[in-house]
Amino acid sequence: MGGDVPAAPLIFLKPPSAIIGNGDPIVLPRSSSRIEFEGEIALVIGRTLRRATVAEARSAIGSVVATNDVTARDLQTLDGQWTRAKGFDTFCPVGEPGSIPGDLDSMELITRVNGVEKQRARASDMVFSIPEILAYVSGVMTLNAGDLVLTGTPAGVGPLAAGDVVEVEIVGVSSVKNPVEASSG
Repeated sequence: MGGDVPAAPLIFLKPPSAIIGNGDPIVLPRSSSRIEFEGEIALVIGRTLRRATVAEARSAIGSVVATNDVTARDLQTLDGQWTRAKGFDTFCPVGEPGSIPGDLDSMELITRVNGVEKQRARASDMVFSIPEILAYVSGVMTLNAGDLVLTGTPAGVGPLAAGDVVEVEIVGVSSVKNPVEASSG
């Protein structure tokens, strides 16, 4: 996204009200003029994780899910922090849990909008490995069974508009597909 590569993972929280499932609509709030998709690999924590090593973090993954970290980019820039921009209701579509591949780095993420591929990357392309991300977060806050940790998005994020359909797929593992609607209120 044009910024410097951070020395450590950047973290933020999304509220539970942001979570929706496959087929549920992403609702565009009227308070933003630039809503963007961000396809991501996410991990469901399988057991409590606190101040974990990288090896301990790897063994605490319960499942892998495809997610879309929907973001109001204009509000993210305006606010200087990310809670409002990423926290709107419906801004975290989550697919069905999939099995954990033996080689986490082999996972391939593809994001499509209206059937057109917009993002494609492998977990091996990430700045920080999945276990490194989990170990880092567990050093800041305790992760409990059932918590969801998104790992960041590859290049190619872009705008969404009412009428679009966005799909995030972790090839052979999980996917989530959602229509996009304008707010009615």
